[in-house]
Amino acid sequence: MGRGELSDRRWQRLEPLLPAERPARGRPNKDHRLIVNGILWKLRTGAPWRDLPERYGPWATVYTRFRRWRLAGVWDEVLAEVQREADAAGQVDWSLHFVDGTVIRAHQHAAGAKGGTLKPRRSAAARADSAPKSISVPKARASRWR
Repeated sequence: MGRGELSDRRWQRLEPLLPAERPARGRPNKDHRLIVNGILWKLRTGAPWRDLPERYGPWATVYTRFRRWRLAGVWDEVLAEVQREADAAGQVDWSLHFVDGTVIRAHQHAAGAKGGTLKPRRSAAARADSAPKSISVPKARASRWR
């Protein structure tokens, strides 16, 4: 077991909360424990997925499993179950609150700037090569000058 990887006790608690490792049909999955340890390494270090150590298997496999489980709501279910178990054991203090960063006021100089992104302007060469988008002299005026 490497630094930051799941202990046997923690894995026994987490394993029943994850999807079945052996699907009913198709190719069997890589070991869930190996994949979860790879995900934990990535989240702990903040390194890019491509820098995942080879001991966890191909980085694309670990990333794909993480993404699929996120989209399927597996991580939300795991968190909810762990919270339920901890609450039933009296290990959760619901009087403790955290403030989300979205409610923190911005610096005074951050307000009042012109918003939005600038539209890219076409270069003069690109404008010269393209056909004009409108006629510059209306036909009614053009006939009067003849």
